[in-house]
Amino acid sequence: MQQEHKLARTLSGRHINMIALGGTIGTGLFLGAGDSIQKAGPAIVLVYIITGLFVFAMMRALGELLLSDHDQTTFIGFIKSYLGPRAGFVMGWTYWIGWIIIAMAELTAIGKYMQFWLPTTPAWLWELIFLGLLYTMNIIAVKAFGETEFWFALIKIVAIIAMIVIGIVMVVFHVRTSAGVTQLSTLWSHGLIANHGHNLLAAFQMAFFAFLGVEFVGIAASETQNPIQTIPRSINAIIMRILIFYVGALLAIMLIQPWTNYSANQSPFVQVFSKIGIPAAAGIINFVILTAAASSLNSALFTTGRMIFSLSPKTSRFSKLNKHYIPMNGITLSAGLVATAIVLNYIFPKDAFSLVTSTASATFIVIYIALMVTHVKYRQSKNYQQSDKHFKMPFAPYLNYLTILFMLMIFGILLFSSATMITTLLAISWFIVLAVISVVKYKKV
Repeated sequence: MQQEHKLARTLSGRHINMIALGGTIGTGLFLGAGDSIQKAGPAIVLVYIITGLFVFAMMRALGELLLSDHDQTTFIGFIKSYLGPRAGFVMGWTYWIGWIIIAMAELTAIGKYMQFWLPTTPAWLWELIFLGLLYTMNIIAVKAFGETEFWFALIKIVAIIAMIVIGIVMVVFHVRTSAGVTQLSTLWSHGLIANHGHNLLAAFQMAFFAFLGVEFVGIAASETQNPIQTIPRSINAIIMRILIFYVGALLAIMLIQPWTNYSANQSPFVQVFSKIGIPAAAGIINFVILTAAASSLNSALFTTGRMIFSLSPKTSRFSKLNKHYIPMNGITLSAGLVATAIVLNYIFPKDAFSLVTSTASATFIVIYIALMVTHVKYRQSKNYQQSDKHFKMPFAPYLNYLTILFMLMIFGILLFSSATMITTLLAISWFIVLAVISVVKYKKV
């Protein structure tokens, strides 16, 4: 008997809240904040606020789309409905391969993080163990995935809250460190903008990538028990999370010691804990970053499996669900491709792998732009006129256009920056190839 062609809806509001929260906190904050601070100085706080507001606008557009049709399994389905099958094909497979490559990078990172404690153990062994465990979690039950992601996110939250609390206590009691007395003036004592603002635009690019993956709540949305309540609550909370976890953590870091003291090549969290006399700082942060990488890998398996389910023809084996109403075949294929990272790490040098990863990141900008255009088309459609108009995005379509312009600015920074020009050109090449394939595939459409 053919199983019902619908995904399970067993994720609770607690799971979705943590999934949405985990999507806004990644290794970009824990590892990349040092580089961001060096490029922008205290102005990095304003950069994150501005970027966060546009990311929030994108999420509001996504939220309205999700609640307009509960049968859509991914937001790519909306792109296909309102921008056409070719656009859906290009964006769908781009989103899938993007998450596959990111997962491969995270799997590689997991092996290296584990060698911090056990340097004699081969990295590939830990990569196999983590991939096997997370794959099993994803095919057993959606709720198992939700629980795993809940605890991964909780570890990241505790680390950031600890950083903020330590900063507040040190400022209140004027604690003295090797960098001097901790006080509010530490924030601006060495200037508010680094290098007279010459690298400020580059900081926008890094801040944007720190939020990469926040749209993941859109994939999980199709499997919530009560989307009408959980999705608006989770998305609306994103703005507060940005202020608390990103802005709060950055302010705490720059209050404990001058921003000029931070190195771009080391996690500022490690540097801060070391300065305040916690010798186990490196181990603590390594554990937090390990969970962040595992969280990203976990989300990638969840997402890519559902992308294949959504993109495959109804007669394909990848459009079938197992007895738990999970797209097991799609998850298995994705996990198999991710596992090739173990082999690739022996063949290609580290720089080549990082090159491919940043190429995938550049493609996400185009996907986000397509999402905003899709929302504009939805607002112009009969579906919107006949809908219950749940969770309307404010200031549409003008906010859509502003968000698109902002993302085009980020893409332009990538294209004209020497460090990312090649990866951006590779991303453009990827879109050209997929566009040609889509023309052949849908030539009669």
